[in-house]
Amino acid sequence: MRESGTKGPVRRLRTAAAAVSALVALVAGCSGGGADAASGEPSSRAVAKPTPKPTPTWDRSPSSLVAVGDSITRGFDACAVLADCPEASWATGTNASVNSLAVRLLGASGAAQHSWNLAVTGSRISDLPRQMERAAEHRPELVTVMTGANDACRSSVGQMTPVADFRRSFERALRELRETLPKTQVYVASVPDLKRLWSQGRGNPLGKQVWKLGICPSMLGDADAVDASAVARRDAVRERVVAYNAVLAEVCGRDAKCRYDRGAVFDYAFTGTQLSQWDWFHPSLDGQGRLAEIAYRGVTGAQ
Repeated sequence: MRESGTKGPVRRLRTAAAAVSALVALVAGCSGGGADAASGEPSSRAVAKPTPKPTPTWDRSPSSLVAVGDSITRGFDACAVLADCPEASWATGTNASVNSLAVRLLGASGAAQHSWNLAVTGSRISDLPRQMERAAEHRPELVTVMTGANDACRSSVGQMTPVADFRRSFERALRELRETLPKTQVYVASVPDLKRLWSQGRGNPLGKQVWKLGICPSMLGDADAVDASAVARRDAVRERVVAYNAVLAEVCGRDAKCRYDRGAVFDYAFTGTQLSQWDWFHPSLDGQGRLAEIAYRGVTGAQ
């Protein structure tokens, strides 16, 4: 009787153990783990596949460069009074003290053969589409843009380029490039803070005499005047430059191959040695070198 009473619990324990084993096997099969039923090898479903790395959208070492824009990119007043000096250009210059963006990216010989300066002194944003069209003819891997100062530097505040017109011209310029070169990269420098340049240069008598020849009259006219009207005029010019830079940032930001400098040029505080000794407004050789350094960081740095 005792043996018969013992077999019942043992049988029930064995049955329960078998049920648990079956449940474990079922769960393992549903989760994709364990071994393959036929081969006994680990299931391929348990091996995670590597995630492919995304293709980078920005090349930090382009092999050719075209510069478009205005007098700053032409090196105006960097070497002689009221004259272009493209060899001093921050973008494509050959002057060793500047160490231009092209030289930094391509080396001296590479810059001589594979960089072109199509900027035009006095040009405005409305001229940029044509400059972009010409730039595309060289099929560069990188186009640098610095323009907009002359749109604010007008004979009066009322003559400044409206922000809506500025936007249309910049959008059209990018379209001109993209129609021919959809993969070419574009580096866009912000418009400098013209009011800061006025503040820095107004203490130089020679510079103020040159200003009277017609350099940026909306900002530099009546350079010593600090009455309410003069202050309001200069503030209006500065506000327009800020609005231009907002347009450059927004429009460029919609293009995967366009990189804006995030206001680096606008924010840069040029010193006396970094302004032209003739007009105390355009960058000197030292100032051009600082622009080249900012651009190089912008093109080669991560964003």
